[in-house]
Amino acid sequence: MADLMKWFDTRRSPMDVLERLFEGDTSASGIRVEESVEGNTLVVRADVPGVDPDKDISVSIVDGSLEIKAERREKSEQKDKNSYRSEFRYGSFVRRVALPEGVKQDDITASYKDGVLEVRTPVPTKTEQPPGKKIEISRD
Repeated sequence: MADLMKWFDTRRSPMDVLERLFEGDTSASGIRVEESVEGNTLVVRADVPGVDPDKDISVSIVDGSLEIKAERREKSEQKDKNSYRSEFRYGSFVRRVALPEGVKQDDITASYKDGVLEVRTPVPTKTEQPPGKKIEISRD
């Protein structure tokens, strides 16, 4: 568990830092996510309201990261007797979250409810390394 928490605290790559620098406030320019560890499961919740998960959301593994893509298309119209107003809001958003080493794509599950996409993956346990052993130096 300690290895998992260490990974969880230090998994940010330089690309994550650059993306955050250029994105600014992710609520305006991207997908907001919440990451947590529940037992030995990494849980990523993404805020993607107002989309059809069957058509507008894609979840995949790219270069050891979880990639969430969403596309939002909204249209509102107001028709009055003497006027007509139409507004469109649309855009594509991508968010990547680093995954622990050894995660298998077949073990990842995703569900969508009430505007929140939840992705779960078991975190592989690292095989225990035997404790270090001192090697004696012989003299000839």
